[in-house]
Amino acid sequence: MEWKWYIYIIECVDKSYYTGLTSQPDTRWTQHLLRIGSVYTEKHKPLQIVYLEEYNNLEEARRREKQIKGWTRKKKEKLIQGGWDEW
Repeated sequence: MEWKWYIYIIECVDKSYYTGLTSQPDTRWTQHLLRIGSVYTEKHKPLQIVYLEEYNNLEEARRREKQIKGWTRKKKEKLIQGGWDEW
């Protein structure tokens, strides 16, 4: 069985963004809501998942997660809004 990997961005109540990696987006979202496994979302309170990308390869997904985490807020917002090609 091949795993799918997902990069996700959560918008928190304070309007900050959290970027993560998981193989089970639904389960991971529930964990964030229950304040399990992420100090950041425990403190900033998750509001909604605003972005999701799917990968077949874990290493590719890890590289992408690291890349997005290094981006500015403005760059993340362009990705979330789907205006990446216009930027």
